[in-house]
Amino acid sequence: MVDQNVWGAEEIEAALARSGALLSGHFVLRSGLHSNRFFQCAMALRFPDIAEQLCRALRAKIAAMHLGSVDAVIAPALGGIVVGHEMARALGVMSVFAEKEGQTLAMRRFEIEPGKRYLVAEDVVTRGGRVQETIDLVVAGGGTVSAVAVLVDRSAGAARFDVPMVRLLKMAPEVWEPDVCPMCLAGDVAVHPGS
Repeated sequence: MVDQNVWGAEEIEAALARSGALLSGHFVLRSGLHSNRFFQCAMALRFPDIAEQLCRALRAKIAAMHLGSVDAVIAPALGGIVVGHEMARALGVMSVFAEKEGQTLAMRRFEIEPGKRYLVAEDVVTRGGRVQETIDLVVAGGGTVSAVAVLVDRSAGAARFDVPMVRLLKMAPEVWEPDVCPMCLAGDVAVHPGS
């Protein structure tokens, strides 16, 4: 059954533009790469109605893949927490998150329940490091990851995992290593606006 209340591509793009989530300039991404475009998911997620609709659209894509049910959603902090919570609400399951402990992610507040099936949720993926760390935490705790769900995949298809990845939007902004970034070479200073 099709949920008539799920946004299509036009509504998604309009909401992202309206919220100020897509920026142009000179940015340092969390991966350390530089880019002339930046998707600041927090700008869209600050509006609960937009967050809910984006995650409903993502849930519809997951349902179309027939991946089976999940018992919980897990997200890497900080950027993925809102997406994880909204995905859990859309799926009617529990939401947990992993947090940084030093330079890596850890289960500080919650525990992975052995034998349970988890959906890993994230706002934006560039290289997929935090998502992979989250997958590893689930597996180490005896759980199973059924899929990864992201609002925006800006890896141009390079981020891959041992489970299916469902993406709401696929973006391929130009990215450069800092030492060959044309904006840096022109003397422009990069900013890190967050995630």
